Amino acid sequence: MMSLIELRTDCAIKQKRGLHFILASVVIWCAVLAVHLTDLPILTKNLLTFCCTAPLMPLAFLVSKLIKVDFQNKENPLTNLGVLFSLNQLLYLLIAMWVYPTVPDKMLMVIAMIFGAHLLPFGWLYLSRSYTALAIVIPVFSLIVGIKFQPSVLAAMMVMMEILFSVSLTIENRKLKRESGPVQASRPF
Repeated sequence: MMSLIELRTDCAIKQKRGLHFILASVVIWCAVLAVHLTDLPILTKNLLTFCCTAPLMPLAFLVSKLIKVDFQNKENPLTNLGVLFSLNQLLYLLIAMWVYPTVPDKMLMVIAMIFGAHLLPFGWLYLSRSYTALAIVIPVFSLIVGIKFQPSVLAAMMVMMEILFSVSLTIENRKLKRESGPVQASRPF
């Protein structure tokens, strides 16, 4: 039987710390940026923003195949915990749905804050400082940028944050791979 730290390390290695989802979110935030650069009315932009988020799962699945991630990692019971961490975000989207018609210019800010905050438990699951740091930085920066600037500026900031996040996770994954080396490869999972 594996210890909790071994299960977390297994998740981090086999799922590359969720890099496939973060890379997919770069694409999603690029689409959101494109929407907010248009001259459409804000309510239409907000509706299209919700639509842009819909393909996250299939896009993450496609990216997982490209970067060789075990998308489901069924052998590890902590994978279900990761799913629960993700589903938790859906409850908070109800807040964004309320903001949609009430304060439409701030809906994207709320979505960005929800996205950032939902990363926090993944810092624990994946043994990742990047997740922990960005779970704090993204909501704070989203609040500041969202209050002072147009939603398109916030979307551009999120694209940059997600790119930096992807680079940071790649570095963390390489370090973990070096540290675990042949020891991990010989463990029966």
